[in-house]
Amino acid sequence: MKQNSPTSASRNYHHGDLYPSLLHAATEMIAEGGTDSLSMRKLADRVGVSRTAPYHHFKDKNALLCAIAEQGFERVEKLLDEIRTKAATEQQTALFSEYVHTYIEQAYENREQYDLMFGREIWRNGVATASLQKISHQHFKSWLSWIESLCNQGFINSGDSPLRTAQVCWATLHGLCRLLNDGIYTEQSSMSQIVDSAVNMMFKP
Repeated sequence: MKQNSPTSASRNYHHGDLYPSLLHAATEMIAEGGTDSLSMRKLADRVGVSRTAPYHHFKDKNALLCAIAEQGFERVEKLLDEIRTKAATEQQTALFSEYVHTYIEQAYENREQYDLMFGREIWRNGVATASLQKISHQHFKSWLSWIESLCNQGFINSGDSPLRTAQVCWATLHGLCRLLNDGIYTEQSSMSQIVDSAVNMMFKP
């Protein structure tokens, strides 16, 4: 009796299962070799589907990269929601520190995805999809809402507007992410101390 090959067997996807499978495989591919290693053809081969199948979900490689970036924003939005949920019962400085440490760790663990979320490949080239623009803007609004709340409660050092304070804190957070991801800062213990110092500078004693 003839056995199905792995490729033919793996093509038996339900329509709703293929989209997350493609995203997962594409994310693994860029983590292994950067965005240059990813193509729609290679992705189809990796997942084990026909080479036209990915085009049913993504019109081209750029749309696929934008979808990977969207998943990153979903992850950081979830992190922010989880931290803010604890805000009623835990000390604010400790929560903010936990958020910043976790955010930077996740950015490092998902470096290629982080570059898509905030790097030039999508944004400077002006090729962000409408859905990526929406979720990225929404995430900054969530961040702004948190910073505004902390300012109103008197926790954050700022003589400026909540928006400007949120932008400066945001820039500090992402500056640390970039320095770690690009290999400028390589000592994890030093990075941890730098993060603590940054949080202490933002928060009132």
